[in-house]
Amino acid sequence: MAAHIIVFGNEKGGSGKSTNCMHVTTALVRMGHSVGTLDLDLRQKSFTRYFENRARYAKHHKLDLALPEVVELPQIAPSDLAPGENIYDRRLSEAVAEMEGRFEFIVIDCPGSHTRLSQVAHSLADTLVTPLNDSFIDFDLLAKIDPETREILGPSVYAEMVWNARQLRAQAGLDPIDWVVVRNRVGTQRMHNKKKITDAVDALATRIGFRVAPGFSERVIFRELFPNGLTLLDLADVGVKNLNISNVAARQELRELLKALKLPGVEIAF
Repeated sequence: MAAHIIVFGNEKGGSGKSTNCMHVTTALVRMGHSVGTLDLDLRQKSFTRYFENRARYAKHHKLDLALPEVVELPQIAPSDLAPGENIYDRRLSEAVAEMEGRFEFIVIDCPGSHTRLSQVAHSLADTLVTPLNDSFIDFDLLAKIDPETREILGPSVYAEMVWNARQLRAQAGLDPIDWVVVRNRVGTQRMHNKKKITDAVDALATRIGFRVAPGFSERVIFRELFPNGLTLLDLADVGVKNLNISNVAARQELRELLKALKLPGVEIAF
């Protein structure tokens, strides 16, 4: 059976993409699923470093922490390319082909910018997850809006890229991308502005075809977990016996996110 490919994509930094990506990946492994990962941010490699931190922490503290298999893009000699073939296309396609029969899920983390690798990865996505901060600055990632009326004028360059990826999948006879926009850092204050953003996102969802899912609130603990490669689900394993209210709420946010993604064969078990 072919692996289900989950792509985390967003062309703006600071959206919480890494937090979403790492928690979803680790949760799937903890629940017993086989997961392989690809990090397409060849410069920063935050996704890869997170799992390196996790493996190092587990070894140092003699813990059995759930880990996916981190797969690197293969190196391709220019002489091995067909005339006109893009080297990044070849590297990504070979990596995914090698992983297809070995994992239930392949999780691909894209950089916070437009690259050839990111563009191709979007066309491979069975599920595309786009985290979005709760502001009109980040909403601009999805659509152009009138600054006075807030009327949606049309899709942004990122939304157009997703549309192109959908077209490529349709031409190849593949199932449509299930595009899920995850709203992160939804504020409890400024309720009038919050409603405006909610209305705009809901209107755009109908117009260009994505689902909206709840994400993570802004919490200090996420910044504290990264250096050791930990997630909210690991706290008991590392000796935190009494979770505070914020930690409990964050775990529930993760449950709601996984439920909203509707990944095949996944039953929430935490």
